[in-house]
Amino acid sequence: MTELISLNSESATNRLVLLHGWGADAHDLMPVGKLLTDGLKDSFEIIALSAPQPHPGGSGRQWYPLYPHEWEQVPNAVLDLEKRLNGLCSKQIPLDKTLLLGFSQGGAIALDIATRIKFQGVFALSSYPHPDWEPVKNMPPIFLCHGEMDEVVPKAASKKSLDILLKNGIKAELYLFDGGHEINNDLIHYCRGKIEQQFLS
Repeated sequence: MTELISLNSESATNRLVLLHGWGADAHDLMPVGKLLTDGLKDSFEIIALSAPQPHPGGSGRQWYPLYPHEWEQVPNAVLDLEKRLNGLCSKQIPLDKTLLLGFSQGGAIALDIATRIKFQGVFALSSYPHPDWEPVKNMPPIFLCHGEMDEVVPKAASKKSLDILLKNGIKAELYLFDGGHEINNDLIHYCRGKIEQQFLS
C-alpha cells in the first residue's frame, strides 16, 4: 500500500491534504489537488493519504467499514489520522497553513478531524456527518459541497452538517452543484475560487 503521495516544492508555503472516498486510495484525488493549486500565487505542497484499512471489495482502501456501518471504529480512525497529520506537520508549513479536502467517506473524516486540529480551512465534498459528531468552538471554516443529484450520499447529509455547524457558531457554507457523486469542473472552479479569495497571502 502507498501510504501517502506527496508533491512538494522547496518553496511551498501552504499545504493541501487530500482524503479519498470509500474504495479509492491516495492516487485518486491527486489530479484534483493539482487542478486546485497549479498556478496559484502561493506555492502548495500536496499530500494525499491512503486510508489504513483494505476495502472489502479487494481493491482500494477504507477509513472504516461502511456496509454495514461500523461507527464504533470512527474514533480510532480519527485518532490514527490525527497522529499521521501531526507527523506531517513541518515547521516550514504548520497545520494552520494547511487546507484539508475530503471526498465522501474522506469528507466525513475531514469534518471529524476538524474538531481536533485547527486547519486553515476544510473542504468536505459529498460528505456526511458521523452520528455522534459534535463541532467545537474555534473550528476552521468549513466548505461543504454536494451534487444536487448525488444518489450515493444524498445532499440532505451536507444540509444536516451545515445546520449542526451553524447552530454551533462555526463559519460554514454549503455549495450545491449540478452533478452527482463526483468532483466535476464546476466544483473545482468553486473550491479554487475559495482558496484564492480566502487563504492566500
